[in-house]
Amino acid sequence: MRPPERRATGRPRTARTARLLYGASLAAALVVPSAVPAQAAPVPRTPAADGAKGQELPGMPTALDPRAEAVACTPASKEQAKKQDWSRQRLDLDRLHRHTTGSGVTVALISTGVDPGAEGLDGRVTAQGQAADDCVGQGTFLAGLIAGAGGPTPRLAGVAPGAEILALRGTDRRGQPDPALVTAAVRAATTAKADVIAVAVALPRKDTALTRAVAEARKAGAVVVASATPEPPSRGSADEIPSRAYWPAGEPGVLAVADMLPAGARPDGALPTEGIDLAAPGAGVVSGGPRGTGHYLGGGVAVATAYTAGAAAAVRATHPEASADAVARRLTATAYPADIPQLDAYAAVTTVLGDTGAPVGGAERAAEPVAVRDTSDTDRATGRAVFFVLLGSAGVLSLLWAGFALSRARARGWRPAGAGTPDQG
Repeated sequence: MRPPERRATGRPRTARTARLLYGASLAAALVVPSAVPAQAAPVPRTPAADGAKGQELPGMPTALDPRAEAVACTPASKEQAKKQDWSRQRLDLDRLHRHTTGSGVTVALISTGVDPGAEGLDGRVTAQGQAADDCVGQGTFLAGLIAGAGGPTPRLAGVAPGAEILALRGTDRRGQPDPALVTAAVRAATTAKADVIAVAVALPRKDTALTRAVAEARKAGAVVVASATPEPPSRGSADEIPSRAYWPAGEPGVLAVADMLPAGARPDGALPTEGIDLAAPGAGVVSGGPRGTGHYLGGGVAVATAYTAGAAAAVRATHPEASADAVARRLTATAYPADIPQLDAYAAVTTVLGDTGAPVGGAERAAEPVAVRDTSDTDRATGRAVFFVLLGSAGVLSLLWAGFALSRARARGWRPAGAGTPDQG
């Protein structure tokens, strides 16, 4: 979705200082490779998002090696994450779940498929066709971010843990996107009357059939969220690729989503594109997979897309009267102000909007978007400023109290309080 101008909420940064500082130290270490060949070697292990020494989680690949002769699915994880990762803190999910769990909303997820029996998703997944076979594992990982209940770790729940998932394949079994499959999946989601359609793949060429399918989905009232770009072919090589549009994110009315690091910047090597509507967490994110009960560490544009789709589901559950366009406007109007607005799931659900669609209390429009800004230095400075303001306020109150006590003591003739005056017997 491409509004001609972008809104900033004008909310003070101080409310998020603690979360941003917590996440900023993870930015460089928690970027998961965009594609991990599962056939040639075991899935690489990467540091856990909670930062605990010695704890590691296997990486969740976005696709399997297309050159391998045989398909070897991503193996089950034997590791369990011990703490909530930065992304859930950044989105205020603990507070959000006290307002809504997305119950009654259906999210169609177009990815590599979803295992209906995966941990935390049992009973809330409907998989059409071959979508129940998630060999790559990424689709199940994303479903956990949208609607997972967290299993034995409730603080690792998704954005809308009460929502239903309609799993649809937009890729082959190895995770390679296919325009015909994506088009068929969008149409199936529309037929099923999905409230939100999350397209976790990006195609390099515009397709007439897909354009019609997306238009029909929007006409039917679905919020369509899509990855703004594919995953980069390899870290560092994207600098040589010119900025361009990808599809269906480039279609009118579609919310185009990019990934961001804990400090707010886009990952190094991210593919350049224009018209991004929202940025959402997309590095060092924890979720489950299709085999076993263990956790994986994942990242990328699809992860950010899943988080945004979950937020859309939460908004639809809280504001059932809102149209698809109104839901999209709410997500962008309440986003954390930056050059590319950063998803704020809690604010999207709880903020009161005025007749113009802007948050009540006034909001000024941001400058023309360029890239997600690294806000860590600003937030550190803001945190220090708040500390010194509080310290200074305490000093002023101490001086006022001292002056008050001094005047009372003089009035008593320097006698202790309650000792009576000299005229009393």
